[in-house]
Amino acid sequence: MPVRRLPDNPSLEHLRNQAKRLKRAVRAADTAALELVAEFHPRPLPGLPARPAPPPAGGGPRSPEGFTLADAQLTVARAYGFASWPRLRAHLDVLARHSRSPHLVPRSADPVAEFLRLACLPYGNDDPSRRHEAARALALDPGLAVASVHTMAATGQAEAMAATLAADPAQARAEGGPYRWEPLLYLAYSRVEGGDAPETARLLLRHGADPDAGYLWDGLTSPFTALTGAFGGGERGEPPHPRSAELARLLLEAGADPNDSQTLYNRGLCGFGSDDTEHLELLFEYGLGRGDGGPWHRRLGPAHATPEQMLQDEVYASVIRRRPRRLRLLIEHGAGLDGPGTGHPVFQGRTPYELAVLGGHPELAGMLAEAGARISP
Repeated sequence: MPVRRLPDNPSLEHLRNQAKRLKRAVRAADTAALELVAEFHPRPLPGLPARPAPPPAGGGPRSPEGFTLADAQLTVARAYGFASWPRLRAHLDVLARHSRSPHLVPRSADPVAEFLRLACLPYGNDDPSRRHEAARALALDPGLAVASVHTMAATGQAEAMAATLAADPAQARAEGGPYRWEPLLYLAYSRVEGGDAPETARLLLRHGADPDAGYLWDGLTSPFTALTGAFGGGERGEPPHPRSAELARLLLEAGADPNDSQTLYNRGLCGFGSDDTEHLELLFEYGLGRGDGGPWHRRLGPAHATPEQMLQDEVYASVIRRRPRRLRLLIEHGAGLDGPGTGHPVFQGRTPYELAVLGGHPELAGMLAEAGARISP
């Protein structure tokens, strides 16, 4: 029985009710409920297949009648990939802390807030007219550029930023503005031309800004980081930052983790036909596919892809989008060719080789076979 994926924006109350229903079902000897307990509780009920791991100290359920709410909560947590109910609750706390919905932020009567709302990619409802409107607002009122630490970041006002941070270094990580972002995120997601974004970013990083700063878009567990903002891309073909490559390298040099799942998705499965490899080459240079996944993986645990899964997903994306250059680069860097990756529905439960054959891409199928991919069930 595979581990389940939590729904988007999971509710603690819903999960509590799920555990209560499981408790009732187990006590009623419901077959499906008993099988779930046998699979995921560390000490299953008598008469059901035993798990290979020894029972933990303190025991576990001894009979359906003795199955407690704590047993049910533990089973639910483990079914979602978490070691315990407290770990699952801690995950929900992380979601609540970092979730933002920039695409739902309404217009503001405050000109500073409205400028920032229009100047930055919100994802979900991006429209080039927003950026034109932001540029017009800035032309009519140039003072917007230095109205706050967040507008300084969005417009790349390095000189004003230097003075602000010299007076108060804590401003480098101050959340604010319409999206409740740190300045580095407004800088990375801004699409306003002009200014000196790289130098402004250097100042922020020098004064303590987090190179892995990010947020969870509408509670999704693929973080939209500063690196994501620099690279751009996505389901609507969102543009990269005007100084994308320079800014991305600066963030990576400052310690941003290259295993950036949303960047890979935006420029991979969401790509619009391009077989460029520049962003992958840069990420590989700084360790893509290696390490422990960085701070976001530590925060999100099993809800966040591992570096290995990210590379496997990129292999799938290269096949589905017909990108031989990218596939060759991934093979050269040891990406897994047969693994399921994150199991995205578009993979259809098949291997990349199977998708290449079924999609009529013999060149890609041949590359995979030559690299050692499994070619038969």
